[in-house]
Amino acid sequence: MSTIDQVKSRMDEALEAVRREFGTVRTGKATPAILDTVRVEAYGAKVPLNQVATISTPEPSLLMLQPFDRSIIADIERAVLQADLGLNPANDGAVIRIPIPALNEERRREYVKLLSKMAEEGRVSIRHARREGNDDIKERVKEGELSDDEGRRLVDEVQKLTDRYIEKIDEALEAKEKEIMTV
Repeated sequence: MSTIDQVKSRMDEALEAVRREFGTVRTGKATPAILDTVRVEAYGAKVPLNQVATISTPEPSLLMLQPFDRSIIADIERAVLQADLGLNPANDGAVIRIPIPALNEERRREYVKLLSKMAEEGRVSIRHARREGNDDIKERVKEGELSDDEGRRLVDEVQKLTDRYIEKIDEALEAKEKEIMTV
């Protein structure tokens, strides 16, 4: 795998990580991604919620959890409460309903700050991938595997990739901020 391919792969991973994190931020609309971070203590291990229950959205402001095994319904409810997502599950013995409250202006602004922090972490990951790629290129030039001109061309290419991926993170941030502020 070439240096450029390795850098691109690392940047793809960083971009996907940012998008996944953005998906966990509540927008006031019910989306199963809100519960991606929830881990349930079941069968002697902590497992992701989606492995012990079906998550559906019967209404725009309601999530419904249908446990595969009713004996762990209380554990699922406890896990949602302990996840500190600001959600209040209601257990009726067969399913768990989770109403998604509307966001107030102050909470929206907090979420925008959180999103900005997540985006900056993504940008740092992108720049880290750039630095590793550039270090690899410089090492190969030093060892004589690449000419100086080829090394400069590859460094320029890595910089263009970096700019493109940071732009993608900024676009994702802008879209998510707009989604949160206009709900």
